[in-house]
Amino acid sequence: MLARGVTAPFRANHVLKRSMSATNVTEKPADVVQVQIFRYNQETGGSKMQVFPVDVNQCGPMVLDLIVKIKNEQDPSLTFRRSCREGICGSCAMNIAGSNGLACLKKIKDVRDGGKVTIYPLPHMPVVKDLVPDMSGFYEQHKTIRPWLELTSEQAANPKETLQSVADRKKLDGLYECILCACCSTSCPSYWWSEEGNKDYLGPAVLLQAYRWIADSRDSKKAERVKQLSDGAFKLYKCHTIMNCTRVCPKHLNPGKAVQKLKLEAQHFSH
Repeated sequence: MLARGVTAPFRANHVLKRSMSATNVTEKPADVVQVQIFRYNQETGGSKMQVFPVDVNQCGPMVLDLIVKIKNEQDPSLTFRRSCREGICGSCAMNIAGSNGLACLKKIKDVRDGGKVTIYPLPHMPVVKDLVPDMSGFYEQHKTIRPWLELTSEQAANPKETLQSVADRKKLDGLYECILCACCSTSCPSYWWSEEGNKDYLGPAVLLQAYRWIADSRDSKKAERVKQLSDGAFKLYKCHTIMNCTRVCPKHLNPGKAVQKLKLEAQHFSH
């Protein structure tokens, strides 16, 4: 059915003009980048760097677009994590051009070295396959800090809304935004050098999360939480303020500052 006031010849001519103008668009010349990607097969134990040529003028602007294009068009066996594409979930954390970050937030033009882009999984973590690290140890560490609000026995017996002032709520800014992508922890030399699968030193991501609950005025177990972090020299004090964590955080948080505040809390409760 024709729209009111529009005749069939006019519509046909309009479509013809649009199709003609589309054919006159000049395509960009090819700009081929050699994408070097770490490949690992857990079954065989074999690892290698594989090179994929990609015309970035036929691709989206982000590194994640680059990897998706390779998987779709060149090698469907390429394995990586992704989800939101908006820097919210942290799934696509990896080492790109020598620095940790989220593939969905890293622009190709910012990480290419001439005609090359190099991509590895997050460093110093067990690899499941290709660009997928084993995060189970990291999540076990996170669980040890009890990442939830804890009530007193009186509050639990008579549950009701726990109010918080605007000033107290503001203390959580720069803490609650952490998405647990592990970019910061896997950039930390102290975390790399930890023994027993990194379980002795919690690392900047988990320590920032720990401080998020200690700083929350609604939580009733502040002293207990601080004591737990102070028990054992390596949970907290293995941080040497190298600050790689803050440099690579894709959410622009400051885990190093949170760790220093934790140390001050530990000193306060030790006296």
